[in-house]
Amino acid sequence: MKLEVCCADIESVMAAKEGGAHRIELCEALELDGLTPGEELMRQAIATGIPVQVLIRVRGGDFIYTPEEVETMAASIRLAKSLGAHGVVIGALTPSGHIDKPAIARMMEETAGMSVTFHRAFDVCKNPTEALEDIITLGCHRLLTSGQQQSAFDGIPLLRQLTAQADGRIIIMPGAGVNPQNAMHILSETGATEIHGSLRKGNHTDARLVQQVVNAF
Repeated sequence: MKLEVCCADIESVMAAKEGGAHRIELCEALELDGLTPGEELMRQAIATGIPVQVLIRVRGGDFIYTPEEVETMAASIRLAKSLGAHGVVIGALTPSGHIDKPAIARMMEETAGMSVTFHRAFDVCKNPTEALEDIITLGCHRLLTSGQQQSAFDGIPLLRQLTAQADGRIIIMPGAGVNPQNAMHILSETGATEIHGSLRKGNHTDARLVQQVVNAF
């Protein structure tokens, strides 16, 4: 079992590491559901030694990106890679709600040697079964999803279905509303082996909450 913690500042990164998290997703602007972090925050987080997955998201709002925005995100991937990030977290949809395969393929061109997670853009796509196959074909290693519900707990039925469909070809990582009380239930009910949460107290990740989830494994 592995725990990934979403962190938006260096204090949270340090708390996640102290609590025993296996990996972090690094972002900024949580009020916009996360944007690409700045270079200095990337450097600081990577320097802690914990594996860092950098969120690549150029703006808030929908996940329908212009070619120029895709190129901006490709440049952010190059930067994250040059700084030593373990991986990146990406996602893009078409106006009709399907996976934007050309956009993802362009970003994947920059990710050689990195771990790639497709983010919760998946949770607003039209056809999750078809979308999962597209994400696998594009070469992503992991899918972060709440099972298209407000929380991963509520999304357990679809998460279970996706884990079975994936059949080891990609990691299905439940996320959204994860806490020490429900983490193991979500994992056991879905068959997933990784889970994602912010585990914050106030504005920052709380090391004790992280440790409680890890200890439950």
